[in-house]
Amino acid sequence: MIIDTHTHFYDPSRPQGVPWPGPDGGQLYRTVLPEHYRALAEPEGVTGTVVVEASAWLDDNQWILDLAEIDPFIVGLVGHIDPSRDAFADELARYADHPRFCGIRCGSGYFNAAPDGEFLRDMELLASRDLALDVLLGTDQFPALETLAESLPRLRIVINHTGHVAIDGLAPDDAWKAGIERLSQHANVYMKVSAVMEQSTQQPAPTEDAFYAPALEAMWQVFGAERLIYGSNWPVCERAGSFADAFAIVRRFFDGKGANAAQRYFGENARAVYRWG
Repeated sequence: MIIDTHTHFYDPSRPQGVPWPGPDGGQLYRTVLPEHYRALAEPEGVTGTVVVEASAWLDDNQWILDLAEIDPFIVGLVGHIDPSRDAFADELARYADHPRFCGIRCGSGYFNAAPDGEFLRDMELLASRDLALDVLLGTDQFPALETLAESLPRLRIVINHTGHVAIDGLAPDDAWKAGIERLSQHANVYMKVSAVMEQSTQQPAPTEDAFYAPALEAMWQVFGAERLIYGSNWPVCERAGSFADAFAIVRRFFDGKGANAAQRYFGENARAVYRWG
């Protein structure tokens, strides 16, 4: 089992179009559907994907779930429902019981200050539904995320894209490293080792393992085999390099940690977090 927990599917040719990416999005502004992804991923051994929201339109949660009904390669969806609103509970109820609805994602704007009562209320509801929270943020937002993790220990939290650490071939930034060390003290926090080549300070990104090894090792030392999760960020990852090159970098690193570590990183941890039906 190899589950890619971070892909985006969308179709600008729909009558309503898409809210993202726009026509100025270059290579991203094209139709990307499961069949396009599978052509790249299945040769690498990928057996399924958890799709992550790429649209702020509420009904696009259902659009992805409908794709999943057609293609079981989509094992789950991390959707988009804005919290801190009175409508959150009803909107979550629309999707929460679907066997492939795994949770929602929130951006950095929710973590620029300590979580307030409305946000905590909605995150507690998410946890009560046994759903996960993906977060897209960086070092400056780590303290607020730590507060959330401590306040709601039942809520499974997944940091996206390595917490946006800059990867330059050297030891990672001290503030980022100290932040993930604090976050790792909370057993409900996981790190998605995704978009690795995109975090490179050199673009197009290098493909040499040694360039990424210090950052990968830092995450390994902190989160270990049990709380690191694979994600590609396809098709966005193609801005930095090929899907195959990005997959090979993490494949060689985790294979080097042993069969158990690789199995957990590429599948078992994803199942533990997202609990798709």
